[in-house]
Amino acid sequence: MECRSGCGACCIAASISTPLPGMPEGKPAGVRCIHLTDDYRCDLFGSPDRPKVCSDFQPEPEFCGNNRDEALSILYKLSR
Repeated sequence: MECRSGCGACCIAASISTPLPGMPEGKPAGVRCIHLTDDYRCDLFGSPDRPKVCSDFQPEPEFCGNNRDEALSILYKLSR
């Protein structure tokens, strides 16, 4: 599976416990990453500054569901 264009659910629902540019304390679950663009793309994609947890995340139907709303719901539940 490839990332769904215009989704960005993992950049909102998931927490990031490691520092990232502009967010030295990481990012709590449910907070939009400051690197998520208005069209729901990662501004750090392909950059060495992108956190390892983000680079390691692979889209899978069990996490991403059938659409953005399902992805948000699934990832919010997993982050609790």
